[in-house]
Amino acid sequence: MRLRHEVVLFAIGGAIGFVVDAGIVQTLVTFVHFNPYAGRVISFLVAATVTWWWNRSHTFVARQSGRSLATEWLHWMALMSGGAAVNYAAYVACLMAFPGWHKWPVFAVGVGSIFAAVVNFVSARMLLFRRAKTG
Repeated sequence: MRLRHEVVLFAIGGAIGFVVDAGIVQTLVTFVHFNPYAGRVISFLVAATVTWWWNRSHTFVARQSGRSLATEWLHWMALMSGGAAVNYAAYVACLMAFPGWHKWPVFAVGVGSIFAAVVNFVSARMLLFRRAKTG
């Protein structure tokens, strides 16, 4: 039951992260005329920070990393880079396959996020928040 609860909360955090990620990259592309590839790096960094906060506060509240906040955040960012690589590869593939999506990168963000979700959950639960909290 705990695992199912964590998966649901992780999905909620992922949805929040998607809104942040897609919102930032779409804003950068539409209003600042940013390159959609460079804009995605910025949006990922912000979204990954938001999802770290959500997951440490909600999803894995019964688990601990055993690290200071700064070290935990750095470890989170390092682990999420695996999912980010999968995510970014799918994002680029979508932009190459659908050139019209350069103006609407939010669609490609969605595709990439779906592919990365499993990688991110497994790495977060098994490598960072692997220990149950005691006392």
